[in-house]
Order: sequence, then C-alpha cells, then structure tokens
Amino acid sequence: MARSIADAGPPPDSLKPDAIGFVDALVIGLNSTSPAYSLAAVIGPIVALVGLYAPGVLVASFVPMLLIASAFFYLNKVDQDCGTTFSWVTRAMGPWAGWLGGWAITMTGVLVVGSLADVAVSFALLAFGLDSWADNDFVRQTLAVLLILVMTTVCVIGTELSAKVQNVLILAQVACLLAFVVVALYRVYAGTGTSGSIEPSIRWLNPFGAGGGTLTGALLLGVFIYWGWESAVNLTEEVEDSATAPGKAGVWSTVVLLVTYVSVGFAVVAYAGTAFLAENAGEEEFVFALLADEVMGGWDWVVLLAVSTSALASTQTTIIPASRTALSMARRYALPAHFGHIHPRFRTPDVSTWWVAGVAIAWYVVVNQISTNALFDSLTALSLLIAFYYALTGVACAVYYRRHLTESVRHFVLIGLGPLVGAGLLAWLLVESVSDMSDPANSYSGVSWFGLGPPLVIGIGIAVAGVVLMVVWRLMSPAFWSERPGVADPELVHNVHNVHGGEF
Repeated sequence: MARSIADAGPPPDSLKPDAIGFVDALVIGLNSTSPAYSLAAVIGPIVALVGLYAPGVLVASFVPMLLIASAFFYLNKVDQDCGTTFSWVTRAMGPWAGWLGGWAITMTGVLVVGSLADVAVSFALLAFGLDSWADNDFVRQTLAVLLILVMTTVCVIGTELSAKVQNVLILAQVACLLAFVVVALYRVYAGTGTSGSIEPSIRWLNPFGAGGGTLTGALLLGVFIYWGWESAVNLTEEVEDSATAPGKAGVWSTVVLLVTYVSVGFAVVAYAGTAFLAENAGEEEFVFALLADEVMGGWDWVVLLAVSTSALASTQTTIIPASRTALSMARRYALPAHFGHIHPRFRTPDVSTWWVAGVAIAWYVVVNQISTNALFDSLTALSLLIAFYYALTGVACAVYYRRHLTESVRHFVLIGLGPLVGAGLLAWLLVESVSDMSDPANSYSGVSWFGLGPPLVIGIGIAVAGVVLMVVWRLMSPAFWSERPGVADPELVHNVHNVHGGEF
C-alpha cells in the first residue's frame, strides 16, 4: 500500500497546512531557480560554445526538466511529503537509495546559498553605486552572511511571509528583465545597438545548428539553470490542494522559465553579438553588468537590480528544499530526531532551517578563504548532485507506478517513458560532467586536487561523506532501514485523480 511504510507515524507536530496557494508556490518555484542570475551566469559560456544557437540550447535543455517535472507531479499525487525525492525514492526503491537522494538535495542548498547571497549583495552595491564596497571582500562577505541570516529568519517566521517576500521579488525581477529585453531589441531594430548587433532569426532556436561536440557542453550549462523549480513541491504540506497544486506549480514554473530564458537569450545575443559574449564568457554573471550601462544608459541599475533580486530571492527559497528534506528524513528516523522539530508558533522546521543556514555560511566563509575560484568550483560540483537526484526521481516514478503504466497511453508516456527518458538524459549529462570535471584545466582554479579537477573532488567528497554518514546512522538507528519498497496504491491513485481534476 502507498502509505504502509513508516508505520510508527510522524510526530504530532506538523507544518502549517493551506498556508499558501498555487500562485505562491509557482512564484517560489520560479525564484528558486534565480532566473536573472542563472541566465547571466551561463549565456556567455553557452554562446562561446554554440554561437547564435544559444536560444536553441536553452529550449533543448528544457526537455529533461519538463520530463522530470512530470515525475514530480505524479509522485506528489500519491505522496504529499515535503521530503519529495527522499520520500518517493524510499517508497519506490528502498531506504538506501532514498537516503542518498535526500542527502544530495540537502547538500545542494549548502553549496549554493552562500554564493547566491554574495551575488545579491554584489549587484545591489553596484546598483547603488557602491562599487568600492563590492570590491572589498570583507565588506561583501560580511553583508552576504548577514543576508543569509535575515532570509533564514524569514523562512522560520512563516511560509506566508516567505511567499509575500517572494511575490515582491519576482515582480521586481520580471519587470527589470522585461525592460532590458524591450530596450535591447528596440535598439537592435532601430540600428542603435553595438557594432556586433544582429537581428534575431528563428534559426537560432535550432540547438543542433552549431553541430559538433560543443552541444554537450552547452547542454550541461543549459540544464542546470532550470534547477530549483521543485522548491514548489517541497512545500506540498503547506499548499492548498496539496495533491496536485504543488506538482502543477513545478511543471508550470519550468514553462515560464523557458519563455523567460529564451526571450532574454534572444535579446542578449542580438544586442551584444556572439563575439562580445564569447570574449567575456569568463566574467560569468557579470556579463549583465557589462551590458547594463551599454543597453540602458543611465538606467543600468535596472539590470543590476534584476540580478540582485534574483539572487536574493533564491537565497531564501534554496533553503526550503534542504530544510524540508531534513525534516522529512528526521520524521522517518533517517536523521536525528531534533532535525524534525517544528516551531510551535510558526509551524515551520526551525531546527533544520537554521542548520542548513549555519552549514551554508560555514562552507561559504571557509571556501572563500581558499579562493574565490574555489567557491566557483564548488558551484560547478552542484551539477553532479542535481543530475543524480533528478535522475533518481525520474526512475522512481516509473518504478513506483509500474503497475499503472499500461492503463492508458497517457500514463505510459507521462509516468513511465517520459520520466525515464528525462532520467536517461540527465544520467548521460552526469557522465559527461564527470569526464569534463576530471580535467583540472576545466576548473575555475585551474589546479589539480589529487590528480583531478577541484569540482569533481568536491563532488566525490560529498558523495563519500554521505555514504559514511548513512552507514553510521544505519548502525546507530536501524529503524528507517526496515522500510521496504512498494508500489502506488491503485485506489489512492484513482481517487486523487477523480477528486482533484486529473492531469496538468
């Protein structure tokens, strides 16, 4: 039966039900990807690899994300657990695979929160003309730590407050990006752009236009700028209509991201031209800072503010999946019980939230002492964790629903074939990532750690640490490992379908 595991049941305390609605969940899913920051960080490197066909790569990268989002939707229908991948993989494939999936999600938050806060602070300072502060490592890093503490406090105070903050931030971000797109394209067609400006063409949507092996590298970059949308599903216990609304929010957030990324991609490539973007690919997210004054004139702060609000929003929302996963793991006795504590007033997972923030701050401060490049290398290692738990979720969906796949063509495609294809694509990208990261020359630091690139060493280190902790906790508290995989309950599947109106 779908709900036969964890027979001891969760503690009586629970997250606040019906705290937010579908739109709030959608906004949180969008902000978790940090659209402006993510696009700014990858558009230069993607153009360096595939030239004018960068928008096509952004479309192709969307495909595995949509297929995995389908898996999230259908798994959430039968199990509204805030642990998402951890809970679903445990149900479908057993506790060992489930624990590792939960560990991967938790560590992604630890690796990225500090960097997001750093970008939010840097671009805010640039927007307000405080360039000297942005260049001062001590000032910037201190403000980044303070920002993490503030956004963590918002997360603890309540999901409703978090949603209100996110609604404001997404409006500011979208307005700024839209202004940039409109002005950039207007200047291209008016002939007042740069010397490298090119009028957009529908041919740019062909991801195979550039040909060759460069497409793989571009897809690696493209796929991971969509990462984060599943934060909407991690809030499933706190969203109205929890069986379907969070899953729909996840699916629709990927679609909205597609439109946003392709629109801005067209504008940036058309205005700046491929030569400029390729030459400045190493500037990462600061490519928007380079373009802001050129495109917007005295209004360059609009673009800078877009990137800042993007990273600011994601600083908060990226904490959500990690903290909710830790809560879910503690409730199932896969982690120490104190990680499952719910704040009696705010009904949020306060202990796990503060733990995620604390470890993230420590990681950010320590790695920065090594070098800024080491921090970028740790972010590169994210791709390994993301591909792993997304692919694991896709496989878990097909396995858990295996007795329902032949009920209809829709089920076979959306619950079985689609998630498996998405998982396969991500597994392929995972292998390609490992191959690419093994070469130290491909890292930001450009140095060798144990004969390998720093990002791969960081990824391997996190994986080994996870396995060691899992084995230790298995010996200390074996209760969780007594759970056995199962299949989706037919009655539950069909009842959820009938009550909530079916597919997305």
